[in-house]
Amino acid sequence: MQMTTDLLAQFSAAWNRHDIDGLMNFMHKECIFQTAAGPDVCGTRHVGINAVRAAFESAWINVPDAQWLNDRHFVDGDFGVSEWTFVGTAADGSRIETDGVDIFTFKDGKIQMKNAFRKNRPNLPAAK
Repeated sequence: MQMTTDLLAQFSAAWNRHDIDGLMNFMHKECIFQTAAGPDVCGTRHVGINAVRAAFESAWINVPDAQWLNDRHFVDGDFGVSEWTFVGTAADGSRIETDGVDIFTFKDGKIQMKNAFRKNRPNLPAAK
């Protein structure tokens, strides 16, 4: 089985549906998720199905209306990239709108590592 751009688009669509089971179906049993922010040089590293699942779910807890728009996907063998614009509302009501990418490595046709990078843009004022 091989990862394709169509499968990465389906993975992105699962993020926008806030579909944790759908997301986890794309993840390899030995998965790793490295977040865009955190105390380590890699952001924060989550290792294993349970840790990655919890980290993915926290995106919707922290930004309940989170969406990843304008997505584009690239795959070359066991390497891939998704570009997107992240939008949502922060807890203080300010609006998040920033570009980012996920860099992937694949194993057995599934995502082994999702390494997220996002522009460090100040939030926009809350909608009135």
